[in-house]
Amino acid sequence: MISFRSSAQFDQPAALVLLTKEQLQKNAVKDLRWSSLADEVKGLVKSKQFSAKSGELFPLSADDQIVLLLGLGKEADLDSTALRVELRKALLSPFVKKASSLEIIPLQNHQDDLSVIAIIEAVVIGTYAWEKYKTPDGDEENRKKSYKIVAPAKKIYHDAITICEGVNFARDLVNDNADVVTAAFLEKAMASLAKGQKNITLEVLGRKELKEKGLNLLLAVNQGSRNEPRLAIARYQGSRKTGYDIAVVGKGITFDTGGLNLKTSGHIETMRQDMGGAAAVLGALKNCIALKPKKNILFACGLAENAVGSGACKPGDVVKSYSGKTVEIANTDAEGRLVLADALAYVNKRYSPKVIVDVATLTGSCITALGHDYTGLISNNEKFIEKIKAAAAKTDDRVWQLPLYKELKGCMKSQIADIRNISNGKGAGTITAGYFLKQFIGDTPWVHLDIAGTAFVGKCPRLYFGHGATGAGVRLITEFLRG
Repeated sequence: MISFRSSAQFDQPAALVLLTKEQLQKNAVKDLRWSSLADEVKGLVKSKQFSAKSGELFPLSADDQIVLLLGLGKEADLDSTALRVELRKALLSPFVKKASSLEIIPLQNHQDDLSVIAIIEAVVIGTYAWEKYKTPDGDEENRKKSYKIVAPAKKIYHDAITICEGVNFARDLVNDNADVVTAAFLEKAMASLAKGQKNITLEVLGRKELKEKGLNLLLAVNQGSRNEPRLAIARYQGSRKTGYDIAVVGKGITFDTGGLNLKTSGHIETMRQDMGGAAAVLGALKNCIALKPKKNILFACGLAENAVGSGACKPGDVVKSYSGKTVEIANTDAEGRLVLADALAYVNKRYSPKVIVDVATLTGSCITALGHDYTGLISNNEKFIEKIKAAAAKTDDRVWQLPLYKELKGCMKSQIADIRNISNGKGAGTITAGYFLKQFIGDTPWVHLDIAGTAFVGKCPRLYFGHGATGAGVRLITEFLRG
């Protein structure tokens, strides 16, 4: 729980004071009106025990209270990402980890909106842990910490808390077992979010409806699974206008074995994350319900399991898509684009949204190209790209644009169908996947977000994420929908 207060009170079991080198040299803590703190800090500077270098921690104790000094380095080197990273480390440090409540004290230079939102995200996103299946150790109460941030209570800050909760909601969905988070489970999650909301209606296509309407690519991916597929759509009416301003479409492969092109050890173990795009869509839906943007928005999730079985789709099969194009499935592990192709074509034809965003853990090539801190962005519309980039810069949900060019057409030709689901050549795997998707949305302005690298953390912590799912795309999409 987070609350705000106008000035530091030092009335909690622990307090965390954020200090840059410049603030330390000026002994800026004297303005906090805690008599002995300024003298102690002055003594630390004189004795060179604390210099406020980035990430440096120094605990002080008074009566039953811990005051932890956190160094943030030089002002010129500090940005909001670094603030999130270093604050997360301090919050999880043994000095304050077990405190039931904590006062976070940014000095005057860091009480602007960007800094306070970074502090909120360090608290809510940075201290997140997935512990559903861990045996309780008796320390659960200490994890339900309350935080009091020294900053004025503003709507923008409360909105930031709401958005972070949407991020963590998406993370919970990705982190749970694949046999729990099935297509039916995600459909129910969408229905639960929409329950009681008069401005939201649902359309859900099960196996029967998918077959009747010809979403055969989505069905083909799910052929080897005992679980039914879904196309689940929430129609959010935030405006009295007719039509839809935006459609957000997520890839929801609840587990990806690779199909008969089976994934190997070292790659298959975390494939419950392959519904990270659908989770991001649901996280954004949760946020929109709370924040109430005045737009009409579609939230769509193409849901399937790419399993191995006697009925599984075979490499070399040709399948007719919802759009009418035939697709040679040259590799069953390029399944996400098949599900998205049908979902995108269906949403575009049935609802005619003004713009479409899709989000997907689509290609390992994106990790090779951009690593784990930038989402790949591909689009057919320059104005749309700039809006997405602006939302990314504001939220630290980063994107990097990749080119989409006409020469790719030859790479995707098939001798037995209208198009192949993978390129004939090597390289540019993320871009050719984007080119494939482009064939199913016509001229509608469209942005594709490949979160393969950003959606999940392996064994090593990354930025201000500890482990497992990151909720990539939720902050970005929410900001775009509000903008």
